[in-house]
This record gives sequence, structure tokens and C-alpha cells, in this order.
Amino acid sequence: MNMGTENGDNTKLMESSNKEMLETFEVGPCEEAYEMGFLIGQRFSHLIKSRLDTDLILQHQLLPFAQSPQSQPLIRALSESNRKKYPRYWDELSGTAEGSGVPVLNLILINFRKEILPFLPKKEPSTHTDTSDDCSDILIVTESMAMAAHNEDANIALVGHTYLIKARLPSGLSFTAYTYAGELPSCAFGFNSNGLAFTLNSVPPTAEEIMAGGIGRNFVSRDLLEATSLDDSLSRIHSAEASVGHSYNLIDIKARKLLNVETASRKRMSVLSVGSTPFFHANMYLHLQVQQAQDENSMNRQRRAAQLPKKSKANFLSLLGDTNDKQYPIYMEGPTLYTLCTTVIDLDRETISIFQGNPQNGAVSHVFPI
Repeated sequence: MNMGTENGDNTKLMESSNKEMLETFEVGPCEEAYEMGFLIGQRFSHLIKSRLDTDLILQHQLLPFAQSPQSQPLIRALSESNRKKYPRYWDELSGTAEGSGVPVLNLILINFRKEILPFLPKKEPSTHTDTSDDCSDILIVTESMAMAAHNEDANIALVGHTYLIKARLPSGLSFTAYTYAGELPSCAFGFNSNGLAFTLNSVPPTAEEIMAGGIGRNFVSRDLLEATSLDDSLSRIHSAEASVGHSYNLIDIKARKLLNVETASRKRMSVLSVGSTPFFHANMYLHLQVQQAQDENSMNRQRRAAQLPKKSKANFLSLLGDTNDKQYPIYMEGPTLYTLCTTVIDLDRETISIFQGNPQNGAVSHVFPI
């Protein structure tokens, strides 16, 4: 589906596409990571090409920058450091490019978008500037309820350009990952056959806090899909010399445990164990001391969430579907940011549910056992 419209255009078509069933692709086991990437790229070539054609940030910022001489050291450093640490995932990315018939540079640019954009030359304000991937999470663990609920928010260009990957690896591990077209699984949320799951929130460190040429967040989250335990997940996050910070909500179904992990460059990390006090996380650092940009959207969502009841699953869905603040709603419907879906991970029922459309309406499109 071609969603090549300026922000705010063709709203009815956009809303219709957001309610369509997510396409799911079962892949593997493949002997080589390149083969798995190739099959994914081949299967979703139409969505990958459409996403690249309509992604205004790619077309107006990343590609022009990549064609300039000053970009080469940064792109080379990012490519070399991530290829060295994660050779299998790099092969997977290369295979996706080949299978979909698009230049590998384009996929490199969208996978390292957050690691490249801070280093673009500052110009006059543009109508195609980047926006935060403003996801919202509400987490709780009590004697009667253990749950993580997550809004997957993104630039409106991503509407209709996501899919689910259900992969089986030669090791016997399997994972399911919500995936943006052309990106590694998963920069959003996923779970594996070890009973581990995660959701993600972007955070906005200042330019001084970003390490040029470090490890990309898409590669770290792809690595989490293969974690064997919470400790292993923490080790995988901490071992990465991350370029830009991130917030990870780590979920161990069997141990009935939820962790919020905030990270920054230079291997800085803070771990918070979620308990009976409901924990809402938008897109600001809450417990790791890092210089960060002031995000009005995130701060308003944080304040609104504090006002709402959080005692039941119905409360959680109502919170994530809240549109009370017309300028900065928790559930987003454009013109720039859009809630692509909502997912609920129920640790007691051992399920992950995906809602398309406002979760207040209870329209579940997928339910998976974990």
C-alpha cells in the first residue's frame, strides 16, 4: 500500500490501513542469517519499497546527507562497529536489502536513523524534521496482576509499513517480533521461546551525550530477541557500546518479573524493578541521570497518566487509549505521530495481545502464547 502523502492528508485511508490485519511471515530455520534476511526482504519487498519511497526523513535528510563527503566517516564507523559486534545481524540486514531489491545503503540509513540524525548539519527548520518515536508503557506486578501494556507510536509514514516476523533459528530458539519495514526485528516489541519479552521507549539525550559511530539500538534490540534470561538480557544491553540511549522494558514470564532499564552511551545503565506501584514510562529518562532534551509531548503524557486510575487491565487500556489532551494525547492519531498498535503482555495468562485501533474499544487482532 502506498501511503505517500504529506502529514495530515488522506486521514480516512490512513485510519483504514491501521486497522488491517498485520501480515505475518514465518521463516526459518535457515542455515545462514543472510538467507533469513533475504526471505524476509523478498516477502515484504512491496512494503519495504513503499516505506522507503514515502519516508520523508529518509528522502529529505538522510539520503542527501549520505551523498555528502562529511557523512562518510560516520556511516563507515557505524557500519564497521555494528558489523564487527553483530556479524549475523549485519548479514541479515544485507540479505533483507538483496531480497527486497533495494540499495543496502537505504536500509543502513533507516536502521541507524537515530544514530545519524544528531550529526546532520544544522539548517533552517524543515517540515520534514525527525520526531521522537513517542511510545508509552504502563507496567505493574502485584499478587493479583502482572502486566506490561505498550503503545507503539511512530511517524505517520510508518502507518501500513509494519509486519510480524515469526522466526525459528538453527539453535532451536524461536521469536516473534513486530517489525518496521526494512528494519531489523524488532525496534518495537517482541518475545521468544525462552519466555522473555520486551517493549521499548526512545529517550532524548542531548547531543553531548551521543557517541558517534557506536552500536545502534536496532542491533541491540535484535540481540535481545535471542536472550536466554533476564540476566542475559541485561548483559547483552550493557555489553553494547551504544551510540544513543534507550529505555528497555524487560519481561520474564516464568519469573513473573518486570524491569525497566534506561541506558546511555559509555555503557551507562540504570535498572528499576517494577512492583505494585504502577510504572508509566513515556520518552524521558526517569532514573538514569543523563542530560536530556525537554520533550513537551512526553512530559504532558507523563502528567496525564499520573491523573488516571491504574488498578486493572481495563484501566491500563483506557489510559493507553486516552485522547483527553488534544495537543499531546497518549493515544495518537496524527497529523505527525500515530499509534500503530497497542500490545498487552499478561504474565499470568502468559499471552501477548495486539490491539489495532484504540485499545479502549477492545479490538484485539492477534493473541500469542508466550
